[in-house]
Amino acid sequence: MQSIHNGIWPTMLTPFTETGAIDYSGVGDLLRFYAERQVDGVFALCQSSEMFYLSLQERQELLCFICEHRYAGMQLIASGHVADSLDRQIEEAQSLLRQELAAYVVLPNRFAAANESDEVLLERLDRFVQAVPDIPLGIYECPYPYKRLVTPQILDYCLQSGRFIFLKDTSCDLEQIRQKLAMIKGTSFKLFNANSATLLESLRLGANGYCGVMANIHPEFYVWLYRHYAAAPVWAEQVQQFIGAASMAEYQYYPVNAKYSLSLQGVQLGINSRTKDPSGFSTSQRLEMQQLTELSRQARGWLGLS
Repeated sequence: MQSIHNGIWPTMLTPFTETGAIDYSGVGDLLRFYAERQVDGVFALCQSSEMFYLSLQERQELLCFICEHRYAGMQLIASGHVADSLDRQIEEAQSLLRQELAAYVVLPNRFAAANESDEVLLERLDRFVQAVPDIPLGIYECPYPYKRLVTPQILDYCLQSGRFIFLKDTSCDLEQIRQKLAMIKGTSFKLFNANSATLLESLRLGANGYCGVMANIHPEFYVWLYRHYAAAPVWAEQVQQFIGAASMAEYQYYPVNAKYSLSLQGVQLGINSRTKDPSGFSTSQRLEMQQLTELSRQARGWLGLS
């Protein structure tokens, strides 16, 4: 079965015009930014992409554009898994599958409500897997509309099915990550950590990389950390301290703040969003992102990054 690259996977943003339409010029510029920062792949149609606020037609058209304009060597995974009913989820997935995708990504919280058991979830997940047979799958602990973590029972199903190739872990808990890594040891299944504060230790435990929102602000530090943490442990600790503290930006006014930071770095995508009103992005928050962006520029010099 096809695998996906280890390393750094930004959760791709969706630029919007002033009228609220998808800004495809901005999408192209964002792909350029990712390529210049040497990320290993991009995760499209995820929560950062505001996928719950995109129509199915928009998701199809956006994914088609990304497939056609991604850079050489840049792998692509995508979700777009937002429907409530299982039948609609199957139709949704089938309409989004493309040969350029390394995997289609499902959300455990789409298969069961918060008050439903893992058994209910697994029965629906298995029906989905049987109905969508032609592509490797990933599983993503998406925090919206509610966070449902992958339990040992669910992870065991993923491993036994032979269809799943990775987990995007959002537990933010090293003990849970440790347990999941123990379960997948000796298999080709991969775990990508979405949490910045635990990243270095998770890499040391065997995680395969990072897939999270801060790769939309300064992915170069994540790329550096993944590639050098074993050979340069002292510097790795210092980079970890920086990215861990900087990741508090996740709780500021995301994704508007990430789009603003990117605009300061020359990416032409604006700050429009369907999930956050740009007018709510305060002067203080703008200053905070200006200062983080400038600090990141200086830190690149310390690491010898251009």
